[in-house]
Amino acid sequence: MKLWGGRFSAQTDEGAAGFHSSLSFDRRLYRHDINGSIAYAQMLGRQGIVTAADADLIAGGLAGILSDIESGVLAIDGGAEDIHSFVESELVRRIGEAGKRLHTGRSRNDQVALDMRLYVKEEIGLIRARLIELLDALVQTAKRHTGTIMPGFTHLQKAQAVTLAHHLMAYFQMFKRDCERLSDCRKRADEMPLGSGALAATTYPLDREFLKERLGFAAVTANSMDAVSDRDFCIEFLSCLSLVMMHLSRFCEELVLWSNDAFAFVEVSDAYSTGSSIMPQKKNPDMAELVRGKTGRIYGGLLGLLTAMKGLPLSYNKDMQEDKEAVFDAADTAKACLSVFCGMFKTLTFNPGNMRQSALGGYTNATDAADWLVKKGMAFRQAHEVAGRLVLCAIGKGVRLEELSLADLKKESPLFDETFFDVLSPEKCVQARSLPGGPAEAAVLEAIKSAEEYTQRFSV
Repeated sequence: MKLWGGRFSAQTDEGAAGFHSSLSFDRRLYRHDINGSIAYAQMLGRQGIVTAADADLIAGGLAGILSDIESGVLAIDGGAEDIHSFVESELVRRIGEAGKRLHTGRSRNDQVALDMRLYVKEEIGLIRARLIELLDALVQTAKRHTGTIMPGFTHLQKAQAVTLAHHLMAYFQMFKRDCERLSDCRKRADEMPLGSGALAATTYPLDREFLKERLGFAAVTANSMDAVSDRDFCIEFLSCLSLVMMHLSRFCEELVLWSNDAFAFVEVSDAYSTGSSIMPQKKNPDMAELVRGKTGRIYGGLLGLLTAMKGLPLSYNKDMQEDKEAVFDAADTAKACLSVFCGMFKTLTFNPGNMRQSALGGYTNATDAADWLVKKGMAFRQAHEVAGRLVLCAIGKGVRLEELSLADLKKESPLFDETFFDVLSPEKCVQARSLPGGPAEAAVLEAIKSAEEYTQRFSV
């Protein structure tokens, strides 16, 4: 059944009908669509726009359709134009003339806007739950590694010693912000658009406040044209997911590097690795690589929807149908990536010995050498120069800074004495950085305490 056939005298071209149809992908909105229609039918009855008997008949018929779809008794017919027309046609088939009254005062424009808002709100909850699980896993792992020394990097070159806990807590902060961005995004999606009609509201006395409360929204939309003609809440959702995926991708890149023999910081579980069809020795971090690769899918969805919306005059245009596949695919991809990544992370085996040994190389204590001189009264810029010359000397001798002789040191400055060697171990370098937010154990434990308080707010 078409919802718009009266004005037309010719059938839609078969190819055009298929091109126009959205049922193949918007069928997943059946629950949101039916629940929205049940609330709308109840409101129509309360307002006397349809009889109470018809309202009850419509709501009961819709509930039956929902039950039958979920139980598998009713298959969603691929011949319908979209999920809205499928549900309405099935309703009329089941209850007759009363079913034709459901759409009174409503347009597919505000109907689909409702469905998408309900969907985005629901998906935000599901994705945030996966993020909270990952945040908790990061905290629990960090607690076990507050003393695990490793090199920190800039430009992928060894820079200064940190701890694995400090490194993991950096990702905690990133994913925490992702959680908060999604919560903020939900606020923009949490407005109820029914009553907007096609673009100019309706002449019927709809009770929008009832619909808002019945469907669990925080507010009603303030402008009927805006309500049906923008998808910025979808774009914001895709933007939030793009940032989630960017952070996952960066973490995956590190796991790919760290699991390489050149680093050997971590071993990925066999459960999250694959082998080679020709090289028997290979153990490939394919799950990490796939998460890294799938990031581009969500970026593509974001860019695609931004492009689709950029030239649209008010109000509704059919281009906006392109929102659904991008949003659906992004939500599915993000949930799958978070689930796989979290499982992979929880089963990682870290190699603290290799991490500490790596931190001993690369002259990661050179800044500490300069700081020691500053504390002896030398200006930092001069101390930086002296420390740089010490590094050059050590490179020439093929030794670490702490392996230089006192005579070597005094050639660069008379300030050097035996106490210099006391500050150069990676443990001392880390513990000296005790400012809030730093890698010293006390500072990291404070960060972990705050992080646990955050995650426990969401525990059941």
